Amino acid sequence: MRVLQLAALTKFPWLVHGFSTRPGGVSELGGKLVLDLGFTDWDSGENVLENRRRLQSALGAPDMALVSLRQFHSDVVCLFDKAPAEVCRGDASATNRPGLLLGVQTADCVPILLVDPCRHSVAAVHAGWRGTLQRIVQKTIGRMQMEFGSRSADLIATLGPAIGGCCYEVGTEVASAFAAQFANAAEWFDELRTGDAPNPLQWLSMAPPGHQPPPKNVLLDLRKANRCHLLEAGVREENIFVSDLCTACHTDFFFSYRKEGPHSGRLMAVIGLRESLGYSEH
Repeated sequence: MRVLQLAALTKFPWLVHGFSTRPGGVSELGGKLVLDLGFTDWDSGENVLENRRRLQSALGAPDMALVSLRQFHSDVVCLFDKAPAEVCRGDASATNRPGLLLGVQTADCVPILLVDPCRHSVAAVHAGWRGTLQRIVQKTIGRMQMEFGSRSADLIATLGPAIGGCCYEVGTEVASAFAAQFANAAEWFDELRTGDAPNPLQWLSMAPPGHQPPPKNVLLDLRKANRCHLLEAGVREENIFVSDLCTACHTDFFFSYRKEGPHSGRLMAVIGLRESLGYSEH
């Protein structure tokens, strides 16, 4: 098993964090054993629980309470001061209480981990295109400011492996929705090159510049969009770390719903505060 970590965060002894990868579990997919961390239709609950146990053990946090969410591509931020009795619906979670390990599941969407080293508070964010459109990472920062007294300038943000702008094809209706919300949305999209042969009769119906029909699909860079949202929220550029690993390009190492379909597994990004080892009350 290999868990990816940000070197800039490993210096905090009171912090647990990591981004899971595909190998190293007990779930069987495509003839190989994988670390599926989500309760999907094709996998058993027993396998997922064992995989989660292995992840926590690899992080040196076997006794922390793993707090996951019932994600639904929303802008809902859940705050936790203890392990909940039932799974909460939302796509971001935050806490300043030691002993809780916050987790969000992904299989292409952007996992974002936030750390306030001054106030000892953390958050985990699941940002798909719908959550990004609703500014979920900015809303999470806002909740941290209101509830924990965090300052944007103190935060460290890590964007983990996700589908890249090289592979994330979306319809023009998604591009239009972003353009209606964000003045700089054009920076996050590229026209999809289909390789279709040019139409020799196109000049007969050619519209004036600016009035041509848009391409059927475009490519969206979700990490670039969320990085912009972090900067707009006041997070310092030097405190934003963005992985360049594309889940769709590397299905040997990650899960990708776009590449694998419903039988894809789920990755998990986790973050939490240890109950001891360098933690002090504030």
